[in-house]
Amino acid sequence: MKPLILIVEDEPSLVELLRYNLEKADFEVQTARDGDEALVAIDERRPDLVLLDWMLPMTSGLEVCRRIRRQPETRDLPIVMLTARGEEADRVRGLESGADDYVTKPFSPNELIARVRAVMRRSRPATAADKLEFADLSMDLVAHRVSRGDRRVHLGPTEFRLLRYLLEHPGRVFSREQLLNAVWGHDIYVEPRTVDVHIRRLRKAINGPDERDLIRTVRAAGYSLDLEDA
Repeated sequence: MKPLILIVEDEPSLVELLRYNLEKADFEVQTARDGDEALVAIDERRPDLVLLDWMLPMTSGLEVCRRIRRQPETRDLPIVMLTARGEEADRVRGLESGADDYVTKPFSPNELIARVRAVMRRSRPATAADKLEFADLSMDLVAHRVSRGDRRVHLGPTEFRLLRYLLEHPGRVFSREQLLNAVWGHDIYVEPRTVDVHIRRLRKAINGPDERDLIRTVRAAGYSLDLEDA
């Protein structure tokens, strides 16, 4: 069953942008135009995560967030707040009202989806601890096994750690330095170009002859696990 995302947003064009990208990322989507409609929708069918706009007609996003947190049956519901407010004080208010994460408009759809996945993983640690998935690629962290579709993928220890980090942050572009710090560690000196070598090995292992390349190279920026063309 696909995870259900409730979008609470009164701007139709943004709702359609979010719907398109979330459905493309294999989520089911439900929408609400204001806070009151959102609270009714949550009572009728609990979503797996709420994307909640701060500035809503009638009941504000902050108040909706507080009401969700006050109810025992929804107090653990993951909430990502969307807003044009980028000041630190506003971010603090959003998080203090109970939001799990805070995304400032305008935002990259890929980054937003990665943040959604990260919040959902944190809210379901038992599930997150067992398996990571992207498209038809799957990593079993208990069995230390990787597969793509029905095909078993054999990886060395470094490629396994590198793929795990990319799977934990799908859609996000990482520079070589960021990958070095995350996968090799801050205290180990490794040439940045070493990342390119391991990315080539990882690509060769996970991408079969007739399979789409799941690793996107972003010129002058780095790499990401992404279904978009480079």
